[in-house]
Amino acid sequence: MTAPSKSRRALVLDLDGVLLDTRPVMRQAWRAVRERHGIDVPFDAYEQHLGRPFEDIMELLGLADANLVHHTYAEASQQSCELARPFDGVEEALHAFAAADWLLGVVTSKPFDRAAPLLARLGCPFAAVRTPNAEVRGKPAPDPLMLALVDLATDPASAVFVGDMAVDRECARRAGVPYLHAAWGYGEPGSPAPEIAYGPRDLLRLLGTGCEPGPFVMGSLL
Repeated sequence: MTAPSKSRRALVLDLDGVLLDTRPVMRQAWRAVRERHGIDVPFDAYEQHLGRPFEDIMELLGLADANLVHHTYAEASQQSCELARPFDGVEEALHAFAAADWLLGVVTSKPFDRAAPLLARLGCPFAAVRTPNAEVRGKPAPDPLMLALVDLATDPASAVFVGDMAVDRECARRAGVPYLHAAWGYGEPGSPAPEIAYGPRDLLRLLGTGCEPGPFVMGSLL
């Protein structure tokens, strides 16, 4: 895959499973949900629907009292957020894209108040962060990705969306944005197979930035 455009190139990424490995946090939070609410649904069943808004996952799992369950989940997530770790090579790749004058954005189904502290760890200048809310549908709807493009003042042909779940791919398709599958994440690429990046540094080669990861300091573009 080559860079979509020479002007206002934008790289938009999912958070969970693409930027950070948050599976330990989610597993711990789901354990708290099961214990507090007596829910007999294993984490594996919850994990199958990652990428969708929490309320949608509760509906798919046939669970009631979504607001109460979400409160427990969010509280436990915040208590165990230190378990999240950036995937190896993510920070270097992001800084290389920024140095090559790409705009960076994030589209995630994680609520903003939980996403922001995690993204801050990456020390990277994200120009757009979009999450679902009462007015904006979550993935697989195209809404958050399209709004991120508005934030970035770019169009679908000049952007690439990197995700790891089927809902990410569907969101990109419906928004008319080229999709790149992060093979290091939590989901399968699906069929027909999209273009696949096997590691964060692979994004640089596939998107033709002409920039290799360098000796960056956290928060620096130099």
